This record gives sequence, C-alpha cells and structure tokens, in this order.
Amino acid sequence: MTGGAGSAGFALGIVSIKEDPMSDLATQVRKIAQEARVASAELALKTADERNQALRAMAAALRRETPQIVAANQLDMEAARAKGTKESLLDRLMLDRGRIESMAAALEELCDLPDPLGQVQEERTMYNGMELRRISVPLGVVAVVYEARPNVTADAAGICLKSGNAAVLRGGSMAARSNEAVARVLAAAAQEAGMPQGWLGAITSTDRAATDELMQLHGVVDVLIPRGGAGLIRHCVEHSKVPVIETGTGNCHVYVHASADLAMARAIILNAKCRRYGVCNAAETLLADGCVAEDFLPKVFADMTERGVLLHLDQAAAEIARREGLEEDQDFVIATEEDWATEYLGPELAVRTVGGVLEAIDHVNAYGTMHSEAIVAEDEQAATTFLNRVDAAAVYWNASTAFTDGGQFGLGAEIGISTQKLHARGPFALQGLTSYKYVLRGTGQVRS
Repeated sequence: MTGGAGSAGFALGIVSIKEDPMSDLATQVRKIAQEARVASAELALKTADERNQALRAMAAALRRETPQIVAANQLDMEAARAKGTKESLLDRLMLDRGRIESMAAALEELCDLPDPLGQVQEERTMYNGMELRRISVPLGVVAVVYEARPNVTADAAGICLKSGNAAVLRGGSMAARSNEAVARVLAAAAQEAGMPQGWLGAITSTDRAATDELMQLHGVVDVLIPRGGAGLIRHCVEHSKVPVIETGTGNCHVYVHASADLAMARAIILNAKCRRYGVCNAAETLLADGCVAEDFLPKVFADMTERGVLLHLDQAAAEIARREGLEEDQDFVIATEEDWATEYLGPELAVRTVGGVLEAIDHVNAYGTMHSEAIVAEDEQAATTFLNRVDAAAVYWNASTAFTDGGQFGLGAEIGISTQKLHARGPFALQGLTSYKYVLRGTGQVRS
C-alpha cells in the first residue's frame, strides 16, 4: 500500500512507509489528522460497552495476525542490525508471539477499567435556580510521537480509544514496518466493531518532516504527547504549535540522609538504579550525606561495580573509591557538571556527597527533571522537609523511584509520565486524556 488517497491504507488512516507520488507528505499528514478530527466527534458518543467491544476485537486481531506482525518486525530488526544498532535498542524493537500476546492482554485489561467519560465531577444548584454539572469528556484528537518500541502503537491506540479520543500515532523510523502492521490490524478490527473510520491514524513514513507537519496542526490536533528521549521531547516543546504534555525524561535522585537505615538505603539505590536501566524512573544520581559516606559508599560501589555500572564520582566519593581499590577510568570517572544533569538510561550512576538535606534539595531542584525523587531517612523532620520542598511529580520517603508507574499507582495502563504541571502530572492514563465541560439546565433564566 502506498497510503495514497485511493488506497485501503489511507482509508485506515495510514501514511505509509512507502512514498505516494500522487500526494505530498504535508497533505497526507493533514488529511489523516482531519479525518481523526471528524471521527472524534462520533467516537465521543460511543458507549463504554461499544468501546470495550472494539478493544476486545483489537486484541483478537493482534493474536490472529501475529505471523504478519512478526514478519514485518523481522524486516525492521534486520535493517537495525545492518546499521549496527546496539543490543539494548534491538531488544526494545523486537516483537515475538509472547510480546504480541502481552499487547493483546493489555487491551483486554483496559476493558476492566472504569469508563473515564461522563463522570459527574461537580453538581450543584446555582443562586438563580439553574442546575450545573461538570462532566468528563474526551480531549478529542491525541497525537503520540514515540521512538523505537512498537508495542507503544497498541498501548497508545488502546488508551485513546478507551478514553474516547481519536489517535494519530507517529512512531520512530526504526520500527516503521512494525508500527504500520500493528496499526493496520488495530484500525481494521476497531472499524469492523463499529468505531468510526479515521479514529486511528498512523504516520509511518520515515521522513522526519512528517513529525514537524503533525506539530503544526493546531486546531486539528488537540494535544501532542512525545514519548522518548530528551532530544525528542525538547524538539516537540520548542517547535510544536499543538499543546504538548511533556513525558518521560527522568533524571531521578536517591538521597541518603545522615539518619538513614543504611541497609535499607543500599537496597533502595540498587533497585532504583539496576532494576531496569533504560526506564525513566531509574535513579541516575545518588546523593549521600558526608557523615555516612565512609560507611555507606563502599557497599554501594561494590554493588554497582559487580553489575558493571560505571560510577561518576565527585572528589570526596572518588577518594573513598580509591581507598576501596577501584580503578579510575575503569570502575569510575571524576564527575563533571554535565553529569549531574544527565539521564544515562544505562549502567552509569553519578554520586555526590552533600552537607545535609537543604543542600540535597538544592541539588535535586537544580538538576532534576521533576520526575521522581527519593529520600532515605529515619528523621521525620528531614524527610518532611525533602517531600515538601522538592519540586517533582513524585516524591518518595524510604522507597525506590521505580514505583512511578501507572500500573503501580493503580491507574491502569498509562500513556506516559508527565513531568510538567499543567493538566496532568506524574503517571497519567485514562483520566489524563479527558477534559470536562459544564452542562447547565435552566427554566428560562436570563441575566440582568
């Protein structure tokens, strides 16, 4: 399929990875977004049962079309290997029967969640006798721009459909064939189940200009959500005319206070750093009060070097490392100013000694990305000071930052972790993809 105006692909809202000589890229992107806009009005009127029926149909279609999706993914994998893509990215790119089953199961799990639409958030009688209600409604058209993971195609489509939103998905070029295969299967299944044509659009063209075209569609697309690295998010924030919900960048810290249970602190930093390196809630910097550094840091250094984690140490921490027999430029390097602001997303950890809770807070607020921050302390006053003064979407006392996740918070499937303050903050899922409107019923009232 070319994705041209007369093709089945375009009818399903796909700007294909193949070029269409009959239509330029900007026209195709705008057409898909406009089709989503039209579909969003009809989709908002679908009942929860109708949307859930479509989600189940989408899950069944993923299972039925698994061989087709795996075949498309193999082409992406081969192309990525030929370019020398590192194994960690190849793992994120890969789809097999088990991962597609997980994608299908996630769609079915959405059916069990409460309907986020039509909820009466406020209800009262006004001074003049009018009845006022504030009711949850969809945002409308949600565009999601993401990178290498093709499972996001199914996750984002499902969450948008459950919340009554039309979706325009722009996946990364590395997964273009996989994303297109998944999107075609989902769009066709949902339409056969009664969802409006055009509710799901997918832009799989490898031309990066497609992303910029999508970001210009203010008034057609209601919100844009970038999921990926800091560069992608920054580009969207700086260039989009569509309102952006920032997600994902996580320069997260664990601070070990002088009063900390050091065994607990050791377990927390090990989990926060090493559970999964490539996630946004992983800790990237350890802050330790100087008075506990001599006892605490050698154990942490042993844990990290055993797992191949490169340490970026300030001078005080580096002196401790040398006394422990660690090799500079092999086990550790001297930290630079840039290290404090780096989201490594890999086996690297910055370590800094501080002089107390206020210095730790200043460091976190200066270098953090307002994602997830933790203090380990037995001193309640110090912990309360940290929780109150640190500016982040999630703050923890005696717990790992790894818990910042929609499923862990009981929100169900998430669309991302918002690191901003407007509309949605922290893990946001179905409720984060809704707005509200006021519905007023009168008996002929007029304002004097």
